[in-house]
Amino acid sequence: MRLALLLVLAGVLLFGLALGALCIAEVNPPAVSENSGAVIVLGCQVYADGTLSPQLELRLQAALDTYRNHPRLIVVTGGQGEGEPAPEGRIMREWLIGQGVPDTDVIAECESANTRQNLLNAKALLPESVKRVTVITSDYHLPRALALAHDLGLEADGIGSPCRPEIQFWVKNHTREVLAWGKYLAEKVLNTHK
Repeated sequence: MRLALLLVLAGVLLFGLALGALCIAEVNPPAVSENSGAVIVLGCQVYADGTLSPQLELRLQAALDTYRNHPRLIVVTGGQGEGEPAPEGRIMREWLIGQGVPDTDVIAECESANTRQNLLNAKALLPESVKRVTVITSDYHLPRALALAHDLGLEADGIGSPCRPEIQFWVKNHTREVLAWGKYLAEKVLNTHK
């Protein structure tokens, strides 16, 4: 019984340390380089009626603001999840074009099902001339996305769009991200990335 209690306490302590590290990392992203040749926007949920989830709209707004400050190629990523009417990448592309981004400046990647695939598939769509990219995703997700980008050989910086401020979303997103970091580190150690 004592061993079980110690293991639970160790788990809670480890989770708390990981959550603290994540919070520090998300508020201290690397500086965005002016040499970035493309933006990669990671997908997020689209509702069954085709509207963007608030988190996805925040990511796309960050991409639009970035584009307006420094026009360059945007690659939007995401396959079609359960209950979504079309691939996230296609809906994201349509949204950006609807906001005035020329269709020639937006490429949709529509097959990926996770962050690693988002980045790997986006990398394959980049022109050879692009040497550095800016990854845009939610602030809590950005540190892991950049770690994955570097694992895939991308020279990357990033912009984190704000997380929805409601406490239930903050807790859910950060808890899930801490667990995702655990999976990422285990896969890295075991060399089993998928």
